[in-house]
Amino acid sequence: MLWVFLAAVAAPLQVARNAMQRGLVGDAGPWGATLVRFLFGLPFSILIFTVVALLTRDAKPDPSLRFWLGAMVGAIAQVAATGFLLMAMRRSGFAVASVLQQSALPLGALLGWVALGDDLAAHAWSGIALATVGLGVLSWPRRDQMEHGLAGGLLGLAAGAGFAVAFNGYRQAGLALDPAHPIFSATAALVVAQVMQSAVLTGLLAATRPEALRAVATSWRSSLAAGFFGSLASACWFAALALSPAGPVRAVGLIETPIAAAVGHRLFRERPSARQWVGGLLTTLGVLMTTLG
Repeated sequence: MLWVFLAAVAAPLQVARNAMQRGLVGDAGPWGATLVRFLFGLPFSILIFTVVALLTRDAKPDPSLRFWLGAMVGAIAQVAATGFLLMAMRRSGFAVASVLQQSALPLGALLGWVALGDDLAAHAWSGIALATVGLGVLSWPRRDQMEHGLAGGLLGLAAGAGFAVAFNGYRQAGLALDPAHPIFSATAALVVAQVMQSAVLTGLLAATRPEALRAVATSWRSSLAAGFFGSLASACWFAALALSPAGPVRAVGLIETPIAAAVGHRLFRERPSARQWVGGLLTTLGVLMTTLG
């Protein structure tokens, strides 16, 4: 059950990283803030992997095509998902967007079942269905916010879809590298993915939005903190995914929902509506059912 502990630790770390990235969106833009997560997190990820490698001297990694393909797909999907999430936060608010991205729960479970053969109990699938209904209630905007809110909802759901692909890609990479040492495999996949993400995003922004790179460099203190929390969160997520299918891991991670609501109220003065509270409650109940499965 180590994966439960790892996912539970990753959730609040992820909220902290998202809050710091949200504060960088104004100057750096969503893709500059996305770069922060990977570029400034890379040194910490390398440090984590170094420690794990020193403690796992009998590891026998097999960097096969399956490993590289899983890491590459996961890296690309995670970049897109993070950008969509930050754009959704600007439109729908920090707390609501944080919950909308949890559409990764049903989508991740379905992808794991189809692509990796992950098997879940019947009541776990029922919990996933209930959580999906809760997400639908949560994402539906008020009539007076239909155009603006619907765009934010779609961006949040797109982020969830991207994270679902990323979770399963990273799970496949971890299983392929060295199944006997899942923590070693997970941290190795994390470093490989962040190198890819940092190189691609830096190159694209240098060519299209050099001012975003300057904004990231100027705010290096908060960027470094976001990278630190992001690296720790990703290491925990990757390790949990190497030990368990994506659906249950994402379900435990939904404990970030009340944390995100508290942070959104405290830092960004957001007040969820009654309907959003109902949607959040349905989602939470679905999560509990899924975790039990």
